Amino acid sequence: MATTTTRMTFEEFLQLPDDRRYELNEGELLVTPSPTPYHNIVRSRIKEALTAFVRSNRLGLVLDESDFRLGGDTVRRPDVAFLSTTQLRGFNLHKSPIEGAPTLAIEVISPSNSAEGMLLKVHQLLEAGSSSVWVFYPGLALVAIHDTQGTREVQGTLQESTLFGGRTFNLSLVEIFDQDYTQ
Repeated sequence: MATTTTRMTFEEFLQLPDDRRYELNEGELLVTPSPTPYHNIVRSRIKEALTAFVRSNRLGLVLDESDFRLGGDTVRRPDVAFLSTTQLRGFNLHKSPIEGAPTLAIEVISPSNSAEGMLLKVHQLLEAGSSSVWVFYPGLALVAIHDTQGTREVQGTLQESTLFGGRTFNLSLVEIFDQDYTQ
């Protein structure tokens, strides 16, 4: 099956209509399909838990589906992103894309994701300054945590304190991946 590649500059990317999901990968336009309802449920649960923790500890801001310009002609849109209070100095809530990488980027794997494409995105985020990238695998009920120390896999409960100034964030993966849609 042949694929078509559309090349464009960052300036051309800014002119695209807002009604589609776009990313710019080193000048290559990526159009991603709409996520499944389950993907959105998992993303929403992650965002809600992280937002409650970040707000209660006054650690920064949690966003979903926001564009980050990682440099040059690369704009990526993590499913969820955490920006520390340090990153928020001079932050403009009314400008998109956000310049630079979030402290933490979170991705939820969908059937349309390729392993190669996701790993490239992880590397781009880390190279642009993200401290960590969490990749949630609903089908495996695990999270791969990528950071400067390497990659580790977590099942059961994710615990993280390094990103949050020593405060420990606990996330039950059983609850995140639960397929009871009423929760």
